[in-house]
Amino acid sequence: MVRTPLTSHERARGERLGALLRAARGERSMVRVAELAGVSAETIRKIESGRIPTPAFFTVAALATVLGISLDEIAAACASPSGVADALDYVASRMSA
Repeated sequence: MVRTPLTSHERARGERLGALLRAARGERSMVRVAELAGVSAETIRKIESGRIPTPAFFTVAALATVLGISLDEIAAACASPSGVADALDYVASRMSA
């Protein structure tokens, strides 16, 4: 089976997802978040860097749970570039509270 190449929109959405997850991780180590989420640190590294622009749903769900963000927040943030800015502001405000 041949995998269909991703569109530029899909790649950009993956980069937005990675930026959001990285911001939500904050000062926590990648290894610790990976351990809590039940995924590898390499998987997190690839998602955060945009190398896995379309991670598995259950991977995203596990990371969201560990990072304390909802799937709705992730979906909204990834839908548009301004969504990421809003989500990053939200994550920053929660972390400083």
